[in-house]
Amino acid sequence: MATDLDGTALRTDGTVSPRTVAAFGKVEESGSVLAFVTGRPPRWMGGVVSAVRHHGLAICANGALIYDLHTERIVESHLIAIDVLQEVVDQLRANVSDLVFSVEYEAGFAHESDFLLAGLDRAAGAARVDSVTSRPCAKLLALHPVMGADELQAAVDELVGHLVTATHSSRRGLIEMSAQGVTKATALAALAGQHEIKPSQTVAFGDMPNDLPMLSWAGTSYAVANAHPDVLAAVDHVTTTNDDDGVARVIEELFG
Repeated sequence: MATDLDGTALRTDGTVSPRTVAAFGKVEESGSVLAFVTGRPPRWMGGVVSAVRHHGLAICANGALIYDLHTERIVESHLIAIDVLQEVVDQLRANVSDLVFSVEYEAGFAHESDFLLAGLDRAAGAARVDSVTSRPCAKLLALHPVMGADELQAAVDELVGHLVTATHSSRRGLIEMSAQGVTKATALAALAGQHEIKPSQTVAFGDMPNDLPMLSWAGTSYAVANAHPDVLAAVDHVTTTNDDDGVARVIEELFG
């Protein structure tokens, strides 16, 4: 059982409803593996870890970091190398005006001075840096003040798609880039392989384009009703919205 968090299993205010917590418990009680597959970095997982009582594993940063919720430690990393990072930033700056960047490390993050923080990062006091290419990172983020996410991703894919894997998970012009070939699907497939679980034995939930690789890999895929149009078009089933406990409803049907 694999689920995205923001916009999918979590409510719009970022909380995990009691009904969803109880549903997650049913998954583990049945002997199934519960995996949270998210664009969130590990440092954003504290509230979720507490709510689910340290159960499950988390695939973070769109597959770049594997985080053990029991120990609250990163157990595996797939980082963008410095030379690749430098080339990507140089290419994007030269061809897309007004882009600003931030980087997600294994521990912590940093951003250029003009990068407008949102959500949990706004209150986190991220370090401002002159260069985002000084060390390997789990995720490179590019923000544009005007372009939409779909338009910006098309430009990023054309310019540097041979160097990194780009996706997006928000409604603003923010693109998230991982090391080439690293997605939620690659990390989920590796985790499933460790447990001898086949795609046909996997149910996955999502809401945004960064979930598409995972939803395509899983034998059974669900979108919440509030999902991006591309996700709604790609999945096998649609459940109710994240604020209406759509993921929990399906789990209850499957596990009783």
